[in-house]
Amino acid sequence: MSEPVITVAELSRVPRVRHGFFTRNHAGETYGRRNCATRAGDDEAEVDANRAFCAQTVGSDLPRLVTVKQRHTPDVFVAEKAVNWREAPVADAIVTTTPGLALGILTADCVPVLLADDAGQVIAAAHAGWRGAFDGVLENTLAAMERLGAARSRIIAAVGPCIGKASYEVGPEFSARFIARDAAYARYFGDAQSNGHCHFDIATFAADRLKEAGVGRVSVTGHDTCADDARFFSYRRATLRKEPDYGRQMSVIAITP
Repeated sequence: MSEPVITVAELSRVPRVRHGFFTRNHAGETYGRRNCATRAGDDEAEVDANRAFCAQTVGSDLPRLVTVKQRHTPDVFVAEKAVNWREAPVADAIVTTTPGLALGILTADCVPVLLADDAGQVIAAAHAGWRGAFDGVLENTLAAMERLGAARSRIIAAVGPCIGKASYEVGPEFSARFIARDAAYARYFGDAQSNGHCHFDIATFAADRLKEAGVGRVSVTGHDTCADDARFFSYRRATLRKEPDYGRQMSVIAITP
């Protein structure tokens, strides 16, 4: 059976920091629901239990799991204490220096990014859909980490499971938006098909944004959420199948007390 929780070796070596990119079978079932978002129509108590499992795995607990209301913004929330998710601000990244807090990001094809300075004193979790990544959520996350004492060259970043290039077909207006900003962005798009569509490599785009912003070490897990329905929820897959809704997996990072 494939791993129920995905970790990255370099991030695992950071002192006091624990992390995990959790799958939809994160408790070990071969095929489970394990949805971590309340908006997917599941029983709230079950969602809380799934979120609690993620928090406990990284050495925290549900009351100290900090999430935000994700809206594909470039905004970053600095968490200094526990915040109930119902009262959380709108943002798409979270940064903290507080031991015991777990930072959680929900995704279902977008890019989850977990970050830590190599001393284990500043951590962050970012939700980078194409719009957030395009508008600067990753750069803003790094700037917030710097303000809390991290040095970019000593930050370790892990780009987690997201929709893969082979699964991410986009129209010509999508690629044109990127190439209009920077002609070099053409490298993230495959050759155009007869209908003008092509495929977008969002994981590499996110990783390169981090590298170009000065991050010292960047790892990419390489999992395709859309192609692997046994392990991951996927908005694109649910849309193609005309399913009424879809779950979200959670990615979490914490500094242990």
